[in-house]
Amino acid sequence: MTFVRICAGVTVVVLTLGLVWLIGMRTKLSPVIDFQRRVNRRLVNPRQMRTAGTEGSYAGVVRHTGRESGRQYETPVVPLPTSDGFVILLVYGARSHWVRNVLAAGTATIVYEGETCDVVEPEIIPVAEAGREFSARERREMWVFGNKTCLRLRRAGPPSGP
Repeated sequence: MTFVRICAGVTVVVLTLGLVWLIGMRTKLSPVIDFQRRVNRRLVNPRQMRTAGTEGSYAGVVRHTGRESGRQYETPVVPLPTSDGFVILLVYGARSHWVRNVLAAGTATIVYEGETCDVVEPEIIPVAEAGREFSARERREMWVFGNKTCLRLRRAGPPSGP
């Protein structure tokens, strides 16, 4: 009987934490967003960077310059190619450091599918404006997680190889 109670208690805790996380991500609650960003920065991003930007990879890379430090950074993102550049869903909103760096500089470099592309004119746009670029499944996921903004980047010139 004790084992069943422990399992039930653990299940309730896990479900509660999952619900808090989902609601926090959907409503963009700062403590939840900050926690998820820290997890991604320390655990997910280093692993994703091993293949990000290579042909066939889920993720690409945005190369950007720090607004205060002037340092060069690389951040894994999921760029969606458009006719004139890329659209990147802003899962955490526009307050991520990489987004603020790109907006401040007005330029960045996207590495996607093995190609490197300089981009300019970063602009935060509503998901509805870029909605046709996303699949029906992606649009449903955006709705579930309350994602409302994207970053649109225009190509500065033709893509080049690695």
